[in-house]
Amino acid sequence: MSNDWKQLADEYLLVADKFKLGSLPTEMPHPDTIGLSDWAKNDLEHALEQLQKIDLSCLNTLLKNIDSLEPLKNEIKKTFEAGANVYLCGCGATGRLALTLERIYREDFKNKDNVISFMAGGDVAVISSIEKFEDFENWGADQLTNLDFSESDLLIGSSEGGETPWVIGAVEKASEISNRKPWFLYCNPDDILKGLVERSRRVIENEKINKINLFCGEMVLAGSTRLQASTILTLGIGIPLLYHQKEIIEIKDKFKNLINEFSKFDFRTIKPFVEEESRIYEAGEFCHYQCKSHLGISILTDTTERAPTFSLPPFENFNEDTSNPSLCYFSFSHIDNNKDAWEFLLGRMPRTVEWEQVKDKSSKERLKGYEISSNNKSLREKYLTKKQSIFNISLEQEKLYFELNDCSTVIELPSTHNLYSHIFLKLILNIQSTLVMGRLNRYESNIMTWVKSSNNKLIDRTARNVAILLKEKGIDLPYEVVIYKIFEEKKHISIGRALVLKVYDSLISGHSTN
Repeated sequence: MSNDWKQLADEYLLVADKFKLGSLPTEMPHPDTIGLSDWAKNDLEHALEQLQKIDLSCLNTLLKNIDSLEPLKNEIKKTFEAGANVYLCGCGATGRLALTLERIYREDFKNKDNVISFMAGGDVAVISSIEKFEDFENWGADQLTNLDFSESDLLIGSSEGGETPWVIGAVEKASEISNRKPWFLYCNPDDILKGLVERSRRVIENEKINKINLFCGEMVLAGSTRLQASTILTLGIGIPLLYHQKEIIEIKDKFKNLINEFSKFDFRTIKPFVEEESRIYEAGEFCHYQCKSHLGISILTDTTERAPTFSLPPFENFNEDTSNPSLCYFSFSHIDNNKDAWEFLLGRMPRTVEWEQVKDKSSKERLKGYEISSNNKSLREKYLTKKQSIFNISLEQEKLYFELNDCSTVIELPSTHNLYSHIFLKLILNIQSTLVMGRLNRYESNIMTWVKSSNNKLIDRTARNVAILLKEKGIDLPYEVVIYKIFEEKKHISIGRALVLKVYDSLISGHSTN
């Protein structure tokens, strides 16, 4: 058993060239957020201002490229007019945006069922990251075919980096099945992707697949594509889908209004919430997010994505071990039945993956253990050792109400359209959670030192972040040396330790003794 980590490292190194993604802009540190962790702790107003500017730049990038969405809008309209279905798919953050867009579509179009979303690992992955799915192209293809995708249907797949194997597998399979060319949306330059990743070159050069490149630069936190990349992709797919009956000039006017309202929003009103949520966790206490509107899926998305991004305990499953509870959880305060809560969250019955090799992580039976009804709060209080504060987010008459202990604020929404309400909330929660984690020392400067290396892409990201820290000390080690140390430390690291920092400390120690 002691040599298992060496075997796993060797197996990774055999395929490592397919996952060395450090030269992709979405994996690089943003030049305007160097020092972010220090701002979060010592200059919170500056941090809020800077992150708002970067998100505003992302929105303006889409505005400049909004005409490129018209062919997709027209194809969606033709698909619906033909009585066929539009499928949306993604992995991790892009999977959650796919599910969110189906939820909004069902809200806007009175529960029409001609939009079908799915994510790597099925609907369980919206609340519990199942990241090993991401590495397998054939699993993306298999999930698509299991959902009865036909020759008249349209698939829209998105990958923040433009290299996700699962998404590429699904899109390529759709190009073989359907008479309608599938669409592939992504956020890195074509020339870099084609030169770096063979599967990306393959899909970009495939004439049977339509592409939309929504390059928006580096992420606020290096590699954290749940931020700007998933924002621009949500809009890049959501606008053609939800406005497929509108003319592009009307779409532009509505989107300009969103940008204008976001630019005027005073993020200083969020400062007390960042400080209070940080205080809660620093005191060893817990936070419970709740709402009673369709915005719940955007709240769940942000709170779910904190676990893999910052190596936090994930949402606990009430049918499994609850001894290491998540810092926060989410529930609907107006629904007391878990089955009904899940159907309200998604706007439909859950779609799970029941394959024998993965059903312990992805099945409908496992989904039942994630309680998101109003019963959640009392169930958690049976085993939480300290206070659980309620973070209530309510929606009333185009206004958002935030309440957390003594903090409260009212946020005017920019539009009555559900898509822009979700986007506005997403931007606020992304900034809120990023800065809370900075105050808890969950990253250094703008580098993800607490990244969870749960798939091949994240193993490479861990290695790169270790290398960045080593170079600051004048140490340059071979990639393979860092990888072996990652796999060795993964076997022994305890909960609550940052793998990047543990590997870095170990390599520094070993270097100093040589």
